[in-house]
Amino acid sequence: MLNFSEASERNKRPICQHLIPYFTDEMQLLEIGSGSGQHALYIADQLPQVFWQPSEQPQYVEALALNLEQYAPQNIATPIPLDVREEWPERTFNAIFSANTLHIMSWSCVQAFFAGAGRSLAPNGYLIVYGPFRYQNAFTSMSNQAFDQMLKARDPNSGIRDFEAINALANEAGFMLVADYEMPANNQLIIWQYTEQD
Repeated sequence: MLNFSEASERNKRPICQHLIPYFTDEMQLLEIGSGSGQHALYIADQLPQVFWQPSEQPQYVEALALNLEQYAPQNIATPIPLDVREEWPERTFNAIFSANTLHIMSWSCVQAFFAGAGRSLAPNGYLIVYGPFRYQNAFTSMSNQAFDQMLKARDPNSGIRDFEAINALANEAGFMLVADYEMPANNQLIIWQYTEQD
């Protein structure tokens, strides 16, 4: 598998277990930053009622497509290129999922992520984000603090985000916090629901 991720292999099962209560009906899901496709492959296989649309930045789509062609169940679509700062798919989704992306993006991209999600989710749809966060300006572990320093040394525009700032962006885009689950390896799984309706 191209771009295989040990972290994705470890966290795909606990993520899926938390998603099961929210994904009871047939639904259309957009994944932002699908990487190797490991989350899509595992969760779509476990939840066949979910039609999974993977996406990646244009330069990574080819490798993702090769992985999915080899392993994918029928409920995974052909991956699409997606830059959160540019045009999003015209389709409306019931859920948007993204793992380990917000700390890699610049803050302007994080803002674009939430704005795009607000335009692309159906009423009552779920926005689900997995990754490390800070709370009240404090890291949840020393390892997360070291990880943040590494990220910023590589790219000063990246870094572990403050939950309060992220939640404020979500609220501005029409989302209400539903759950914040503590996950293995000092990560969180945060779920919002889209409440703003026409």
